[in-house]
Amino acid sequence: MLGFKNVHSAQKTLAGIEIMRMIKKGQMFGGDGLSPAGQFYSLAA
Repeated sequence: MLGFKNVHSAQKTLAGIEIMRMIKKGQMFGGDGLSPAGQFYSLAA
């Protein structure tokens, strides 16, 4: 069975994918010259 078991987990996954694409495109505010990996790690901390 493919897919998500509930809507909440699907929303969280899609939000994470959207954030990663925004970081890759340079659309995140407050990056302070960090690399994409640095921006991701700062969000995770």
